[in-house]
Amino acid sequence: MEWSRRSVLGAGLVAAAAPFARAREGRAQAASDARSTPPKSFPFEEMTIRLMDEGLVAGRFTSRQICEAYLARIQEVDRKGPTLRSVIELNPDALEIADQLDKERKEKGDRGPLHGIPILVKDNLDTADKMACTAGSLALEGSHPPRDSTVVARLRAAGAIILGKTNLSEWANIRSTHSSSGWSARGGQTLNPYALDRCPSGSSSGSAAAVAANLCAAAIGTETDGSITSPASVCGLVGIKPTVGLVSRAGIVPISRTQDTAGPMGRTVRDAATLLEAISGPDPRDPATRSAKRYEAGYLEEFSLNGVRLGVVRGNFTGYSGPADRIAEEAIKAIKSEGATIVDPVELDMTGVGDAELEVLLYELKAGLADYLASLGPTARVRTLEDVIAFDEKNRDREMPLFGQELFEQAAKKKGLSDAKYKKALAKCRTQVRGKGVDALLRKHKLDALFAPTGTPAWLIDHVNGDPNVGSFTTPAAVAGYPHVTVPAGFASGLPVGVSFVGPAYSEVNLLMIASAFERLTQVRKAPRFLAHAEEARPS
Repeated sequence: MEWSRRSVLGAGLVAAAAPFARAREGRAQAASDARSTPPKSFPFEEMTIRLMDEGLVAGRFTSRQICEAYLARIQEVDRKGPTLRSVIELNPDALEIADQLDKERKEKGDRGPLHGIPILVKDNLDTADKMACTAGSLALEGSHPPRDSTVVARLRAAGAIILGKTNLSEWANIRSTHSSSGWSARGGQTLNPYALDRCPSGSSSGSAAAVAANLCAAAIGTETDGSITSPASVCGLVGIKPTVGLVSRAGIVPISRTQDTAGPMGRTVRDAATLLEAISGPDPRDPATRSAKRYEAGYLEEFSLNGVRLGVVRGNFTGYSGPADRIAEEAIKAIKSEGATIVDPVELDMTGVGDAELEVLLYELKAGLADYLASLGPTARVRTLEDVIAFDEKNRDREMPLFGQELFEQAAKKKGLSDAKYKKALAKCRTQVRGKGVDALLRKHKLDALFAPTGTPAWLIDHVNGDPNVGSFTTPAAVAGYPHVTVPAGFASGLPVGVSFVGPAYSEVNLLMIASAFERLTQVRKAPRFLAHAEEARPS
């Protein structure tokens, strides 16, 4: 779940959170602790996966040297200096794995473009190693799953080094209506590297902040509604939310069987596409992937926007931020100048979808989380959602100093997935957003994709009230289960803003070619400077 949790899903919900005194000090402390002094020069600054791979092949450096550099960078930027708190745990075996992959490269050649490349993964993906999988919760502290998630297993098979796990909005932002994105009891508050008093969004907060800050080559996030694309947008990244079923969810702490997916976050379209190629495809552990084919990145750089047809979605998805809207308008002009056809506007009716979506998610959370916790075996501290709620209450001072668990409590009251209320809500989501929504618009206007600003620039971290009500274009693709790609498009007061491309099921090849062409046309990404405040909001 992401930044639109309260505006889209939280209508009519009242939080019972009672922040402690130290919660009120959180934002001020984050700003006062922030170091705006730029980190030391970094040899792999903004280096793409392709250039890293070329350097490894040419022998200019080794995988061990890359890992050592990133580990030093994490100590400098994440643990000290700006203190981003984006990495929740490091892999103690990373350097040993790098040595093994360097040796393999010399003796047998490489496995592909990810051989020896350091990747971070969100702390809700199982890793069968010395790292825990906790979803940021102390209830799962010390939990060591019996096997890798399929995504992690495929990354390892491709030769990637799992450098560590990233912080996240605890339980992927499905615990409370007043949560602060990027905060977990285990990892603390992740900061946005572009302005340290701003939110990195969520729930893949640590993955976004770490990639933006050059703490890894790329990262894996997960999304139920906006949790990849929203943090990617506010952290100046490319984020890919794949079609539900393209990437296996096996071994991932769940929210929703109909909306959950893992996906890549990178500094370029090519980097993100390279990860998607490695992790996609059918998996017997996840029935939703039965019809999936492995995504192949292909020749992204050869695609032109000439002849592409895009529909601009306005209505409920614009008007929240003047700067973001202006950046989107400039993007439309740039795309049109390349020969694309723009259909503006196209209308997407989302009336009542927020309430229906929330109903679906709460039902599916209760069922899915119980199944996941059961997979951890008899030593697991918690076995059901009710166990988690009880743990949080018992450990309120550590788990709930900032916000409560209203959504958990609502989910615990739901019946099974055969309940008529669940089926009615799910039918509304699928019919209105998929069949009569995205599919109908694409067909009516003969469109290749829908276009809109991904959302607003990053907002101030607020540990008293939680995330504000802000608009975003994440829900249509999330509810439909369709692919969504966000690409950096500009800056507002030094804060990144992305634009979104959404297409029908399994249209990742087409969407990523469009995104790559837009990226080449605009080339707006800039590395963060770790400022204490946004450029036009610094105190005098």
